[in-house]
Amino acid sequence: MSQKFPITISSWTLGDQCTFEERVAAAKAAGFEGIGLRAETYVDALNEGLFDQDLLAILNKYGMRVTEVEYIVQWAEEHRSYEQKYKEQICFHMCELFGVDSINCGLMENYSVEYTAQKLRELCRRAGKYTIGVEPMPYSGLPDVKKAWAVVQAAGCDNAKLLLDSWHYIRANQPVDLSVLEGIPAEKIVSVQINDVQAHPYAKSILRDESMHDRMLPGTGYGDTAGFVKLMRDKGVQPAVMGVEVISDEILSHGVAQAAKENYDAARAVLEQAWPAVLEK
Repeated sequence: MSQKFPITISSWTLGDQCTFEERVAAAKAAGFEGIGLRAETYVDALNEGLFDQDLLAILNKYGMRVTEVEYIVQWAEEHRSYEQKYKEQICFHMCELFGVDSINCGLMENYSVEYTAQKLRELCRRAGKYTIGVEPMPYSGLPDVKKAWAVVQAAGCDNAKLLLDSWHYIRANQPVDLSVLEGIPAEKIVSVQINDVQAHPYAKSILRDESMHDRMLPGTGYGDTAGFVKLMRDKGVQPAVMGVEVISDEILSHGVAQAAKENYDAARAVLEQAWPAVLEK
């Protein structure tokens, strides 16, 4: 499979109840090229008694890489907590340790484009050589591509880009059409994540609960995952990773190894249909 766009199982897809080696082994056996780690799952690995060199040794044992790092939040707060400051620094450290160039970021709080852009500019300055991938989510302060891009554009930073996730894209009621991405340079979309949605969304007040518990495998729901992937292809996006982020209590109940296999098989079927070049070695 393509090393250019590594097929990556995102951290939440395998939950937070497995060991680091179980995560790596399950991803490898399923066919993935890389795993994603959140700051929390990295700390969980350290809490197992592992050190950075142990993590690298486990990855080497299975011929795997960490290819996705996340998740910086609350970066637009005027007075950020020490927890969030530490978490941000852990993400920077993870990038250095694992050789990852970008960090996924979200923003639940709702501020003006101008204020948010200033805070993104400050985050990008702290990030230095690393790219900040801003993820629009329909229940967040950056609910859709339009506002997220307005913030990235206003920030004016080379290392401020977008991360587009098919679940969030569809649940924001955006058409799977190039018009949504008009004016956005392809190189400003740093990463892509795929999954699928149920037939009917949760109520707006609890939409985040659906996102965190009831996503569907790519191509098995009602969100036209293949169309979303074709949209990325037609736009000319060259993603740092092709992430598979299916946060599903039901699928995870099948066990980590089986969940990884189900996610990989579903993602591969969509990519074979919509963007087969991604699967080329």
